[in-house]
Amino acid sequence: MNVLTQVRPPSDGQATRPRRTSLIVGASVLAGLLLAVVWSFELVDSVIGDTVASAILGHDAAGTAIGGTAGGLVFAFVSGLAGTFTACNVAMLASLGPMSQASSSTTARALIRPVGWLMLGAVVVSGLYGFVGVLLGDRLPQLSTDSVGPMPVRLIQSSVVFGIVGLALVYLGLASLGVLPDVFAGRPVARVVTLGALIGGFLIGRPFPLFNKLFHWAVGTGNPLYGAGAFVLQSIGNILVVSLLFTVIVLGSRGRFIRWLSARPTRTLVLTGALLIALGVFTVVYWDIRMPAGRGIGWFPTMPWNT
Repeated sequence: MNVLTQVRPPSDGQATRPRRTSLIVGASVLAGLLLAVVWSFELVDSVIGDTVASAILGHDAAGTAIGGTAGGLVFAFVSGLAGTFTACNVAMLASLGPMSQASSSTTARALIRPVGWLMLGAVVVSGLYGFVGVLLGDRLPQLSTDSVGPMPVRLIQSSVVFGIVGLALVYLGLASLGVLPDVFAGRPVARVVTLGALIGGFLIGRPFPLFNKLFHWAVGTGNPLYGAGAFVLQSIGNILVVSLLFTVIVLGSRGRFIRWLSARPTRTLVLTGALLIALGVFTVVYWDIRMPAGRGIGWFPTMPWNT
């Protein structure tokens, strides 16, 4: 028998609450705050995002027009992959813990299942939004060039959407640690699908320039099916790296990672809760405090590399 099949996967039960829960929550909140302070959107959006997309496409991703349906769909996937670690997508890393709970075993075949559930949630939401987005077109705030005071309307939509998503992640994290009621207790697959849906929802608020270019192209086609397909490919590109990372961690360790988690069930709860809280706090603080402060609304500390 393959050594990986002999490893018992971690439990999703909530019978055992982690010790020092307050410390875990406090450290996770602090990590999220620090990440929001030091985050460089110029680095992840332009230096990494644009460079990766241009390298894969073989031309300037931002400056070259999207050519044709096939070109648009390729651009959708590539720009999604290039935007993996942007501020409007990095929270998808919080899915690593829940995916480890949703795996029934550690065979290569079984590990595909939580990845598939994550993608299911993401593609349903992103596909629906792409379809509706093409029908609504410029009536969406996300595609507007108007401003309300110093705030562009499209960034107001970003602030609202990512604020809601961030709070949802924080709730799920606190629930995983037993601080709040857990509606997904004993239902790890439902937790992963929900996280996938939240990742798909990132597109509803995303201001990433390459995504904005894709959105305008989709609306220009006038075909909601193209919009749905392009947004689905964007979401798949968004979660490809974290899906591969999850698989490599588990298979690369030949089951040791899962054995380590299984030795104490609370370890999985801590991993899940800490990631969800930290990245949820980052999402709320970045989009609802730091981003408005950059427009002169409120105050937030600025690092030298972000001036």
